[in-house]
Amino acid sequence: MTLVSGIAEMHHEIPVIRGFLSAAEQRELLTDLREIARIAPPFSPITGWGKPMSVRITAAGRFCWFSDRKGYRYIEAHPQTGQPFPPIPTQAMRAWRAFETRADPDCCLINHYREGARMGLHQDRDEADFSFPVVSLSLGDPALFRIGGIERSDPTRSFWLESGDVMVLSAENRLRFHGVDRIKIGESALLKTGGRLNLTLRRVAENSTSSI
Repeated sequence: MTLVSGIAEMHHEIPVIRGFLSAAEQRELLTDLREIARIAPPFSPITGWGKPMSVRITAAGRFCWFSDRKGYRYIEAHPQTGQPFPPIPTQAMRAWRAFETRADPDCCLINHYREGARMGLHQDRDEADFSFPVVSLSLGDPALFRIGGIERSDPTRSFWLESGDVMVLSAENRLRFHGVDRIKIGESALLKTGGRLNLTLRRVAENSTSSI
């Protein structure tokens, strides 16, 4: 793996690159995300038992993760507009290519955490090929990230992710349970109303080429 900027830290064998995105790059990415949200408005998925999630989501790229009473899956059109999702922003693509060069991501899931929002422990396992990583970008207020093991019952540990940080789940860490316990609202001035944006880049479909 190539670390193109920032300081790499190991949090329980999970690489976190602090300050991967500069302040200017974060603002550039935020401008792109606002345009994405205009074209593909964020929505709150419904869990299998009919409860809206506290996190609002949208996406860029071919796919968006989706949940309703029928279960979890990826979709290729916005559930409200019926339109395809916009292209993945340049800064997000740069982050992916720092760690993976076999193929580009086909999904950039964008989660918006407002005050009180959280994400329960889960695995990212709806993708075709687990040899591709999940690359996570943080913008805005700090998030208390929790990581466990391959089994839901495994012990967990937590650490903070800050605006501009990149985290990578790959290889033996790819299927570890993880989630977000809380957001430290008001710590960052990036988002005018506070909160956190998290971008997770992943490869959903099978890879038909050996390189980009």
